[in-house]
Amino acid sequence: MFESEHIALKGANAVVIGRSNIVGKPMALMLINAGATVTVCSSQTRDLAAHTRAADFVVVATGRRNILTAEMVKPGATVIDVGMNRDDAGKLCGDVDFGPVSEVAGFITPVPGGVGPMTITMLLVNTIESAERAAL
Repeated sequence: MFESEHIALKGANAVVIGRSNIVGKPMALMLINAGATVTVCSSQTRDLAAHTRAADFVVVATGRRNILTAEMVKPGATVIDVGMNRDDAGKLCGDVDFGPVSEVAGFITPVPGGVGPMTITMLLVNTIESAERAAL
């Protein structure tokens, strides 16, 4: 997603909210390998907003609805929402308070329709590559 939008990670400050082995840790390593300075936080981090307000990139994957609000986002920052929750009406939503944050962020992924379809696409690409290798 960063590549398709030509978003440079080298030298950027990034915050990953979530420490899971599925999203948080791999994302932190990907950002580190791309040259970003990475801070890994969790839903239990004291003064989470202090970390996120200084970040050029925020990746959120906690499973807690609205954990990231507009007041916590640096103007123009890139926000990647990996969370999956349901609001009070039962509608699918992410970890980010999307409406208000989208007014502050320079780029934001929606839920549904953001990271989920990209995950499925990459799964299919990897499956095809694996099948091609097995056929050799």
